[in-house]
Amino acid sequence: MAAAPAFLVSWPIPLESRARVIPPEPSCLHPAFAQTPRAFPLRLRYDGRVTNARGARAVRALGIGTFVEELRDGLRRMAPSRFPYAKFAAALVLGILGGWLFYEANLPLPWMLGPMTVCTLAAILRAPIAAPAVVRPPMSAVIGVMLGAAFTPDVIGRLDEWVISTIGLALFVAVAGLACVVYFRKVAGFDLPTAYFSGMPGGLVEMVIVGEAKGGDGRTIALIHSARILLVVMTLPFLVQWVEGVSLSARGSAGPSVWDAPLSAEAWIVACGLVGAYLGHVLRLPAKVLLGPMLVSALVHVTGVTNFKPPAEIVAAAQVVLGVTIGARFLGTAPREILRILLLSVGSTVLLLALTLLFATVVGKIMGIGTVPLILAYSPGGLAEMSLVAIAVQTEVAFVAAHHIIRIVFVMGGAAPVFALVGRMRKGK
Repeated sequence: MAAAPAFLVSWPIPLESRARVIPPEPSCLHPAFAQTPRAFPLRLRYDGRVTNARGARAVRALGIGTFVEELRDGLRRMAPSRFPYAKFAAALVLGILGGWLFYEANLPLPWMLGPMTVCTLAAILRAPIAAPAVVRPPMSAVIGVMLGAAFTPDVIGRLDEWVISTIGLALFVAVAGLACVVYFRKVAGFDLPTAYFSGMPGGLVEMVIVGEAKGGDGRTIALIHSARILLVVMTLPFLVQWVEGVSLSARGSAGPSVWDAPLSAEAWIVACGLVGAYLGHVLRLPAKVLLGPMLVSALVHVTGVTNFKPPAEIVAAAQVVLGVTIGARFLGTAPREILRILLLSVGSTVLLLALTLLFATVVGKIMGIGTVPLILAYSPGGLAEMSLVAIAVQTEVAFVAAHHIIRIVFVMGGAAPVFALVGRMRKGK
């Protein structure tokens, strides 16, 4: 079985994945957990190595040591000896060039679609570029803070109005997942585990891990999900413009200029990002580097502590980094394999977007709301990417982000149990 691509190794890396048992050393423990070797036959160092059960549970409950070590690990991976700064700079230059070309052509979301398109082409041509996964989490934290800023007391007061759209989302996930699994099984000829976990509308990293554990091809699953995000994000803005005539032109403003925004706005972004990343680590949230900062930012906005808005330049920078990292996901893969996966994914993307439009239209009629917010809420692109599209459309970002979080929970919570049920049914025949 082929190993998963290198881009799946994201920062922070779960420390449990590289834990190992070590002999007891009293000096390695925090004083609060220092005990005799008999009471603590194994110990947990703050560098992530495993210890005795009681000490490990206590330290993990605080989470400070492992969180700090994850930050250190991220910084170590940025060292010149490990990080390809020249290739990353080349990727950024290409990304900015692509963004500028899309901007001048007045195309939708130029600073995300431009870098994404150019870097995908560069990956196919095997250009000397790189965008290591370690650059994405800090930007994800910034995006999480921006999404949290969309939550207001008025939005919280209308959560009960989202019940129908949430039920529709659950049905969409089930129907879309079934359609894509059948497509990859019958058209692409994948084995059942690979087809099943490739067809799930969300959870790239989680689907690769579970899919490999169930006997699927991790590399194929990873590439299919990467292509799904690429194609959905690349085509959805044009679909939105076609359906509703909503302009996503390059000239639209995403927020106040960084020169006009007070310095406190940047300070709030940093503070919410750090506190939220720690909260996500402690609570073991999915996409913790994004959801943690989003929760903290939402809290300070809902309670009225602050009402800062993300400056337009920060939104543009987020789009450039996301576009570059999405395009660079195909680096290290043979051009023929990239083209094969992209061609297969065109069919699944057409299925997904058709179902997205169908469900958004029906649910919109039932709820009496516009189609665009529901298209963005149901579309199986990435949470960060679709939320940036929502910012560009100037639709209700909290509505879109909340539904994508729910979609991720549905997929992550339901994919493995349903696959196990299918396996039992096949054995019973």
